[in-house]
Amino acid sequence: MHEKRILFTGGGTAGHVTVNLALIPYFLRAGWHVDYIGSYDGIERELITALENVTYYPISTGKLRRYMSIENFKDPFKVLKGTLQSWRIIRKTKPNIIFSKGGFVSVPVIVAARLCRVPTIIHESDLTPGLANKIAAPFAKKMVTTFPETVNYIAKGKATHVGAVVREELFQGDERVGYDLTKLHDKKRTVLIMGGSSGSQKINDIVRKNLPTLLQQFQVIHICGRDNVDETFKQPGYVQFEYVTDDLKHLFAITDLVISRAGANAIYEFLALKIPMLLIPLSLAASRGDQIDNARSFQNSGYAHVLFEDDMNDTSFIRAIHELDEVHQEIKAKMETYSSQRARDEVISLIEKMAKT
Repeated sequence: MHEKRILFTGGGTAGHVTVNLALIPYFLRAGWHVDYIGSYDGIERELITALENVTYYPISTGKLRRYMSIENFKDPFKVLKGTLQSWRIIRKTKPNIIFSKGGFVSVPVIVAARLCRVPTIIHESDLTPGLANKIAAPFAKKMVTTFPETVNYIAKGKATHVGAVVREELFQGDERVGYDLTKLHDKKRTVLIMGGSSGSQKINDIVRKNLPTLLQQFQVIHICGRDNVDETFKQPGYVQFEYVTDDLKHLFAITDLVISRAGANAIYEFLALKIPMLLIPLSLAASRGDQIDNARSFQNSGYAHVLFEDDMNDTSFIRAIHELDEVHQEIKAKMETYSSQRARDEVISLIEKMAKT
């Protein structure tokens, strides 16, 4: 009997890796050999190489920009090189199937998979497909989506709505460990603030500017991004982290409210954990608007409140937090109707069904 093999790809941001991290443990336990193709220096390399029994292959890749840059003229050659590297890796590893979470590193992998006639499934987390997935979609056999609306943006018959795939480990948080890590306590409500894997300077600044007001009512856990910890703000009730991986589940276990950007993977994790959220999506000036769409969808479903970055100031920021806190029980009640397990099981079933044997 031939060994079953699956190759994962995706990277550029933590959001382009988290779904893969949710699926990989299942396939390892089921006896599959797991390989991963990512970039040389993206965050995916750090996250995936920390896993046991997963072989990581780095490739050359360009960045898919929507703005003019001299690098745009170099990137097609990087993508071409990455496609050749991916072709060689796929020929060497002979996966039964490839699963892509998206991001610019995934494009050459999916093109090479088509050349090698290996079926590929793409996962799209955002309400509207990202540029990388738009480019890669014609080369893939199937796309699975988090939001039901996303199916309308994909060629008929190619996309299936499954919902959000959430990491099992996030449900294993321990409050005692969370309080030990943060030196906080259970006598005050705790707000977790995070601005994505690289942090958000705008969110960091407004949080620190309004700390005296926040700390009157809340404790604050602030995940502020690489090199963004500022020790001058060190004080009781306020704890800072650059980035959290394994211990994130313990921080979630002691979190009452979360303030966050509106990346799809993150907000669906908050939903699965039943944590009411204030979403501050990236503005159109800094993104294609996908986070705005995500945030509005969650707001319409009653899972979140939204504060748009263009409307954010000291007064609106504090007011938005208090308004969320006032109705957090109603939001948690709406969240109780959502289950994340079905989506993960459905994706796994689809992968196993489509895998070559």
